[in-house]
Amino acid sequence: MKPMRRESRTAVLTAIVIFTAISVIAEEKRTRMVNATQNAASKPVRKIVVSIEDRKLALLEGDRVIKIWATAVGAESTPSPSGTYTIINRLRRPAYYHSGKVIHPGPSNPLGTRWLGLSLKGFGIHGTNVPGSIGRKASHGCIRMRNRDIEELFELVEVGCVVEFHSERNEYLAQIFDNETRQAPSSEPVITASSHELARILITALV
Repeated sequence: MKPMRRESRTAVLTAIVIFTAISVIAEEKRTRMVNATQNAASKPVRKIVVSIEDRKLALLEGDRVIKIWATAVGAESTPSPSGTYTIINRLRRPAYYHSGKVIHPGPSNPLGTRWLGLSLKGFGIHGTNVPGSIGRKASHGCIRMRNRDIEELFELVEVGCVVEFHSERNEYLAQIFDNETRQAPSSEPVITASSHELARILITALV
Protein backbone atom coordinates (compact mmCIF):
# COMPACT_ATOMS: atom_id res chain seq x y z
CA MET A 1 0.00 0.00 0.00
CA LYS A 2 1.39 3.40 -0.97
CA PRO A 3 1.95 5.86 1.88
CA MET A 4 -0.52 8.72 2.08
CA ARG A 5 0.82 11.84 0.48
CA ARG A 6 1.50 14.89 2.64
CA GLU A 7 -1.19 16.85 0.78
CA SER A 8 -3.76 14.13 1.43
CA ARG A 9 -2.80 13.89 5.12
CA THR A 10 -3.11 17.65 5.49
CA ALA A 11 -6.50 17.60 3.81
CA VAL A 12 -7.73 14.88 6.20
CA LEU A 13 -6.45 16.77 9.24
CA THR A 14 -8.05 19.98 8.00
CA ALA A 15 -11.38 18.21 7.53
CA ILE A 16 -11.15 16.77 11.06
CA VAL A 17 -10.37 20.19 12.52
CA ILE A 18 -13.24 21.87 10.65
CA PHE A 19 -15.70 19.15 11.70
CA THR A 20 -14.52 19.34 15.31
CA ALA A 21 -14.78 23.14 15.36
CA ILE A 22 -18.30 23.02 13.89
CA SER A 23 -19.30 20.45 16.52
CA VAL A 24 -17.85 22.56 19.33
CA ILE A 25 -19.67 25.70 18.11
CA ALA A 26 -22.96 23.82 17.72
CA GLU A 27 -22.67 22.30 21.20
CA GLU A 28 -21.83 25.68 22.72
CA LYS A 29 -24.85 27.27 21.03
CA ARG A 30 -27.13 24.47 22.23
CA THR A 31 -25.80 24.81 25.79
CA ARG A 32 -26.39 28.58 25.77
CA MET A 33 -29.96 28.11 24.57
CA VAL A 34 -30.66 25.51 27.27
CA ASN A 35 -29.11 27.72 29.96
CA ALA A 36 -31.05 30.77 28.76
CA THR A 37 -34.30 28.80 28.90
CA GLN A 38 -33.54 27.47 32.37
CA ASN A 39 -32.52 30.90 33.65
CA ALA A 40 -35.68 32.51 32.28
CA ALA A 41 -37.79 29.84 33.95
CA SER A 42 -36.00 30.11 37.32
CA LYS A 43 -35.45 33.89 37.40
CA PRO A 44 -37.42 35.45 40.29
CA VAL A 45 -40.19 37.80 39.19
CA ARG A 46 -39.89 41.46 40.14
CA LYS A 47 -42.81 43.42 41.55
CA ILE A 48 -43.48 46.78 43.14
CA VAL A 49 -45.16 47.09 46.54
CA VAL A 50 -46.43 50.47 47.74
CA SER A 51 -47.33 51.10 51.37
CA ILE A 52 -49.65 54.10 51.26
CA GLU A 53 -49.51 54.51 55.04
CA ASP A 54 -45.70 54.47 55.08
CA ARG A 55 -45.55 56.55 51.88
CA LYS A 56 -42.88 54.24 50.56
CA LEU A 57 -42.33 52.03 47.55
CA ALA A 58 -40.34 48.78 47.49
CA LEU A 59 -39.03 46.80 44.55
CA LEU A 60 -38.96 43.07 45.21
CA GLU A 61 -37.40 40.18 43.33
CA GLY A 62 -39.12 37.07 44.57
CA ASP A 63 -39.15 37.53 48.35
CA ARG A 64 -36.00 39.67 48.36
CA VAL A 65 -36.22 43.44 48.74
CA ILE A 66 -33.99 45.14 46.18
CA LYS A 67 -34.55 48.72 47.32
CA ILE A 68 -37.03 51.01 49.07
CA TRP A 69 -37.75 54.61 48.11
CA ALA A 70 -39.74 57.40 49.76
CA THR A 71 -42.80 58.62 47.84
CA ALA A 72 -45.73 60.99 47.95
CA VAL A 73 -49.17 59.38 47.82
CA GLY A 74 -52.70 60.60 47.18
CA ALA A 75 -54.04 63.51 49.20
CA GLU A 76 -56.97 62.97 51.57
CA SER A 77 -59.38 64.26 48.91
CA THR A 78 -57.80 62.18 46.12
CA PRO A 79 -56.42 59.03 47.80
CA SER A 80 -54.27 56.45 46.07
CA PRO A 81 -56.36 53.35 45.29
CA SER A 82 -55.70 49.99 46.92
CA GLY A 83 -55.35 47.04 44.56
CA THR A 84 -53.08 45.06 42.29
CA TYR A 85 -52.22 46.44 38.87
CA THR A 86 -49.55 46.08 36.19
CA ILE A 87 -47.27 48.48 34.38
CA ILE A 88 -48.63 48.96 30.85
CA ASN A 89 -46.29 51.66 29.54
CA ARG A 90 -42.97 53.34 30.30
CA LEU A 91 -42.26 56.89 29.15
CA ARG A 92 -39.12 58.99 29.34
CA ARG A 93 -39.69 62.75 29.63
CA PRO A 94 -43.50 62.50 29.50
CA ALA A 95 -45.83 65.35 28.62
CA TYR A 96 -48.58 66.25 31.10
CA TYR A 97 -52.19 66.51 29.86
CA HIS A 98 -54.94 67.87 32.10
CA SER A 99 -58.19 69.68 31.32
CA GLY A 100 -57.07 70.48 27.81
CA LYS A 101 -53.74 71.84 29.05
CA VAL A 102 -50.44 70.38 27.88
CA ILE A 103 -47.19 70.84 29.77
CA HIS A 104 -44.20 69.61 27.81
CA PRO A 105 -41.16 67.95 29.41
CA GLY A 106 -39.15 70.34 31.51
CA PRO A 107 -38.77 71.85 34.99
CA SER A 108 -42.46 72.77 35.29
CA ASN A 109 -43.80 69.32 34.33
CA PRO A 110 -45.66 67.71 37.29
CA LEU A 111 -44.73 64.21 36.05
CA GLY A 112 -41.03 64.84 36.31
CA THR A 113 -38.67 62.87 34.10
CA ARG A 114 -40.29 59.42 33.96
CA TRP A 115 -43.76 57.84 33.87
CA LEU A 116 -44.76 54.25 34.64
CA GLY A 117 -48.38 53.92 33.55
CA LEU A 118 -50.62 51.42 35.34
CA SER A 119 -53.48 49.24 34.18
CA LEU A 120 -55.77 51.48 36.24
CA LYS A 121 -56.54 54.27 33.78
CA GLY A 122 -55.06 57.64 34.66
CA PHE A 123 -52.83 56.34 37.44
CA GLY A 124 -49.11 55.78 37.47
CA ILE A 125 -45.78 56.12 39.23
CA HIS A 126 -43.86 59.21 38.18
CA GLY A 127 -41.34 61.89 39.06
CA THR A 128 -42.20 65.35 40.30
CA ASN A 129 -41.31 69.01 39.99
CA VAL A 130 -42.15 69.46 43.70
CA PRO A 131 -39.63 67.24 45.56
CA GLY A 132 -40.71 68.78 48.86
CA SER A 133 -43.97 66.81 48.58
CA ILE A 134 -42.17 63.48 48.97
CA GLY A 135 -43.19 61.79 52.21
CA ARG A 136 -46.60 63.46 52.22
CA LYS A 137 -50.16 62.86 51.10
CA ALA A 138 -50.03 65.32 48.24
CA SER A 139 -50.86 63.81 44.84
CA HIS A 140 -54.05 63.27 42.86
CA GLY A 141 -53.75 59.52 43.54
CA CYS A 142 -50.57 58.68 41.66
CA ILE A 143 -47.33 57.74 43.36
CA ARG A 144 -44.72 60.49 43.15
CA MET A 145 -40.99 59.90 43.46
CA ARG A 146 -37.96 62.15 43.32
CA ASN A 147 -36.74 62.34 39.75
CA ARG A 148 -33.47 60.59 40.52
CA ASP A 149 -35.41 57.78 42.25
CA ILE A 150 -37.96 57.21 39.48
CA GLU A 151 -35.11 57.21 36.96
CA GLU A 152 -33.44 54.43 38.95
CA LEU A 153 -36.67 52.43 39.32
CA PHE A 154 -37.50 52.96 35.63
CA GLU A 155 -34.40 50.99 34.60
CA LEU A 156 -35.22 48.09 36.92
CA VAL A 157 -38.77 47.25 35.80
CA GLU A 158 -40.50 46.32 32.57
CA VAL A 159 -43.99 46.43 31.10
CA GLY A 160 -45.99 43.68 32.76
CA CYS A 161 -44.44 44.18 36.20
CA VAL A 162 -47.02 43.74 38.98
CA VAL A 163 -47.70 46.75 41.22
CA GLU A 164 -49.47 46.38 44.58
CA PHE A 165 -51.00 49.36 46.39
CA HIS A 166 -51.72 48.69 50.09
CA SER A 167 -53.68 51.25 52.10
CA GLU A 168 -53.44 49.45 55.46
CA ARG A 169 -50.41 48.23 57.38
CA ASN A 170 -50.14 44.45 57.87
CA GLU A 171 -47.52 41.82 58.65
CA TYR A 172 -46.58 41.48 54.98
CA LEU A 173 -45.76 45.18 54.74
CA ALA A 174 -43.94 45.10 58.07
CA GLN A 175 -41.58 42.42 56.74
CA ILE A 176 -40.80 44.60 53.74
CA PHE A 177 -40.59 48.11 55.16
CA ASP A 178 -39.40 47.62 58.75
CA ASN A 179 -35.86 46.74 57.62
CA GLU A 180 -34.49 48.89 54.83
CA THR A 181 -30.80 48.02 55.19
CA ARG A 182 -30.84 45.32 52.54
CA GLN A 183 -28.64 45.14 49.50
CA ALA A 184 -28.91 42.94 46.44
CA PRO A 185 -26.03 40.43 46.46
CA SER A 186 -23.42 40.95 43.78
CA SER A 187 -22.60 38.14 41.38
CA GLU A 188 -19.16 37.46 39.99
CA PRO A 189 -18.99 36.93 36.21
CA VAL A 190 -18.15 33.45 34.99
CA ILE A 191 -15.44 33.48 32.33
CA THR A 192 -15.33 30.64 29.83
CA ALA A 193 -13.42 30.01 26.64
CA SER A 194 -15.32 30.86 23.48
CA SER A 195 -15.95 28.39 20.67
CA HIS A 196 -13.45 30.25 18.51
CA GLU A 197 -10.75 29.88 21.15
CA LEU A 198 -11.50 26.15 21.47
CA ALA A 199 -11.27 25.75 17.70
CA ARG A 200 -7.89 27.54 17.70
CA ILE A 201 -6.60 25.18 20.42
CA LEU A 202 -7.74 22.16 18.40
CA ILE A 203 -6.07 23.41 15.24
CA THR A 204 -2.81 24.03 17.13
CA ALA A 205 -2.89 20.53 18.58
CA LEU A 206 -3.61 18.73 15.32
CA VAL A 207 -1.49 20.57 12.77
